[in-house]
Amino acid sequence: MNSRPITYYGTPVLHRRCADVTVFDQALSDLIDVMFASMHEARGVGLAANQIGVDAQIFVYDCPDADDERQVGHVVNPVLTALSATLDDGTEGCLSVPGPRASVSRATEATVTGFDRHGTPLTVTGTGYFARCLQHETDHLNGTVYVDLLPAEQRESLLREAGLR
Repeated sequence: MNSRPITYYGTPVLHRRCADVTVFDQALSDLIDVMFASMHEARGVGLAANQIGVDAQIFVYDCPDADDERQVGHVVNPVLTALSATLDDGTEGCLSVPGPRASVSRATEATVTGFDRHGTPLTVTGTGYFARCLQHETDHLNGTVYVDLLPAEQRESLLREAGLR
């Protein structure tokens, strides 16, 4: 399956809420496969559709959880429905801001509801790094890149480090 190039911070599709998916067909299934190929080629653990320039509420993941068990899947029209009160200030990076990482406070457990490629409802709960991934990718689809959560001076420094300023 062919991959697509990653879009970088500053590209308009990364800074607005993506469109809901309303048609569950072969084109959607093919797009999800392209997203997996793009994520793996870029050596990521998660990828939102807008990170390859597609305005659609979809993300894919291949990420370890708190027990270091590999979690692989996708969510269409994801909604964060539950976050634990326990937070972790671990570091985060992003394919759309290549290189630098920064500490971002995230819930240690997160639950997302949505649909699979066939339109079947699903619920995904993640712990540890996988919880961070679920939150990070859902943020992407709502127009927020992780650096947007940082103080302005730190964000600008990271964007310069990534060669995006």
